[in-house]
Amino acid sequence: MLGGIEAGGTKFVCGVGTGPEDLLTEQFPTTTPDITLAQVIDFFKRHGGGELEAMGIGSFGPVDLDLTSPTYGHITTTPKAGWANCDLAGTVARELNVPVGFDTDVNAALLGESRWGAAQGLSDAVYLTIGTGVGGGAMVNGQVVHGLVHPEMGHLRLPHDLTADPFPGICPYHGDCLEGLACGPAMQKRWNAPAATLAPDHPAWPLEAHYLALALVNITVMLSPQRILLGGGVMQQPQIFELLRADFARLLNGYVQHPEILDRLNEFIQPPGLGSRSGILGSLVLAEIEQAASALDSAIRR
Repeated sequence: MLGGIEAGGTKFVCGVGTGPEDLLTEQFPTTTPDITLAQVIDFFKRHGGGELEAMGIGSFGPVDLDLTSPTYGHITTTPKAGWANCDLAGTVARELNVPVGFDTDVNAALLGESRWGAAQGLSDAVYLTIGTGVGGGAMVNGQVVHGLVHPEMGHLRLPHDLTADPFPGICPYHGDCLEGLACGPAMQKRWNAPAATLAPDHPAWPLEAHYLALALVNITVMLSPQRILLGGGVMQQPQIFELLRADFARLLNGYVQHPEILDRLNEFIQPPGLGSRSGILGSLVLAEIEQAASALDSAIRR
């Protein structure tokens, strides 16, 4: 049995199982680290018992993914109150006495989509989540990208026409980066209403689609993915994908001449195949990877 945690800024989703067919989940609101992690540990003690072999955690960030770092497994400079410098992976490993795989929430979601969802069979793909924040994970040549730290696609700097959209953005670091302009809280502050309550013909949606299209054009010409998946609460509005694809095609202006974009844009830019379960299922993939690495390490030591 494997365990997984999708650690989000709004909620933590915990699960045990081996894949989509036998996954058992429970979720808790993200409050303080002490309260939330106590609920998480209790879930796994109730449902995993002595059968839990490994854990995987896909976490909101920024996070420390450097295995040689003394703060590996920590959430680092997050603006989420109370969670900066939280030793997430270490706490779970100590309390449950199992090996723990750790990555960003979006990389985990991409791993889930690669195994069971809309990125199956692809070597290069991108997953973006548009919700409480904006995050992006990339897979290149079959491997998720970490780099110096990890990708922070939510903080792409975009052209911002202050005459057409005088909203200054809400990112505490950059103001009007992608996240500052397009995340759920930004939409709520700009329009004085939650995104989910805005009518399909509200002017919020063409503007939101425009900012996302700008980001996707940048990602496409930089990483050349075979597919881009967009999840998160803001993307639950069905009309936004058509608006986004149309603006993406206009902005790209025929520069990338490939049938996947020219003829199959609905597939090139699409929702995640696993829906809201991409992250928690991806955390099981992280657990599986960590389980295999621990077994290999044990064999070498013997």
